[in-house]
Amino acid sequence: MSKLTAPAVRALKVRSGADPIVMLTAYDAPGARIVDEAGADLILVGDSVAMVVLGFDDTLQVTIDDMAHHVAAVARAKPRALVIGDMPWLSYHVSVQDSVRNAARLMKAGAQAVKLEGGAKRVPMIEAIIDAEMPVMGHIGLTPQSLHAFGGYKVQGRNQAAALALVADAQALQSAGCFAIVLECVPDEVARMVTDAVDVPTIGIGAGPHTDGQVLVYHDVLGIEDRITPKFVRRYGSLKEQSVAALTAFASDVRNCRFPSETESYHLSSEAAEAMGLYGSATKTA
Repeated sequence: MSKLTAPAVRALKVRSGADPIVMLTAYDAPGARIVDEAGADLILVGDSVAMVVLGFDDTLQVTIDDMAHHVAAVARAKPRALVIGDMPWLSYHVSVQDSVRNAARLMKAGAQAVKLEGGAKRVPMIEAIIDAEMPVMGHIGLTPQSLHAFGGYKVQGRNQAAALALVADAQALQSAGCFAIVLECVPDEVARMVTDAVDVPTIGIGAGPHTDGQVLVYHDVLGIEDRITPKFVRRYGSLKEQSVAALTAFASDVRNCRFPSETESYHLSSEAAEAMGLYGSATKTA
């Protein structure tokens, strides 16, 4: 199948007959290959790497250098899915020039688009990045880089004014040129309002079933991360549990001299062993 592009994604509205969009995160080449072989449309190299890979408590600690490193690893897998690089905190907040420069860092690393958080106030940055020929995905609702401003990870758009503000933000992002918009942690009804109000696809995470697609974090879907279980996460695997069991079995085999076996070891030929005086240790396997 041909490589998916940002303009192609822009046309994927469910109300126009498109199938819902599947987006998953990935942070390295093996993860990207797995996600791509599973048939995902979009791979987000998310700033969630801060928590699920790098061990930080929130996304604020990750840098543009970190993001470029992980984008490059994902891009080397050469997935069919569109690779989107997440712009981290302060990489697009200070100036338009910094925003364009930092977006270019991710594109040079291998992203085919970038994602940034925020509504209408981010329009100047978005327009400048798009003017520099880089596709942009928007992100509104709960924007994790704003957790301190929000007072924590809280559902957004719970009242009429807040819901209408989200609609206005989505329309501003569309007008600025975003090819898609992530809606995070908003009521189902509000997500439907936003989705109906724009012509670009919406991709939900904790936003109910009426968006144009869904995104989840790789480690959450597979059960690699099991310390936190947000309401909107459905686990499709238990890889942490299976991994701990497998590695425990390996440790037991090592401690009890069951690994490696003769067949998992290399041997000298009988002639070489005899020449070296290693009688009785050689086999016919070279």
